[in-house]
Amino acid sequence: MTRPATTAISPFFVVSDVNQTIAFYNEKLGFETTYQQPERNPFAAIMVRDGAQIFFKSQGNITPVPNSKRHPFLRWDAFVYAPDPDALAAEFTGHGAAFSEPLKDTNDGLRGFELKDPDGYVLFFGRPR
Repeated sequence: MTRPATTAISPFFVVSDVNQTIAFYNEKLGFETTYQQPERNPFAAIMVRDGAQIFFKSQGNITPVPNSKRHPFLRWDAFVYAPDPDALAAEFTGHGAAFSEPLKDTNDGLRGFELKDPDGYVLFFGRPR
């Protein structure tokens, strides 16, 4: 008997401003908006780039709490697998994205880079070496 498959997982980030988040992920990282509600001044959105998908929602005065705000050793909020992190880093740089950690080989056997979104969520884009 074959095991049922799972094909993706999508983080869900509470954000302060969905419009600001959509602009950042679209303009700096090349994500596309596949859903937003409502069309004007949305409180929710889903954004996709290739196999990566992220859900965003803002709700009243609920403050985003990225992992790095809880403890400095827990800084990643998402690991985004990127088969060619060098090319992706070059693309993001060309769109004006600033990295919180530059492209490098890490001590734990990865190659990639980190960046923070407008609410401080840290995404690592990379792969095992």
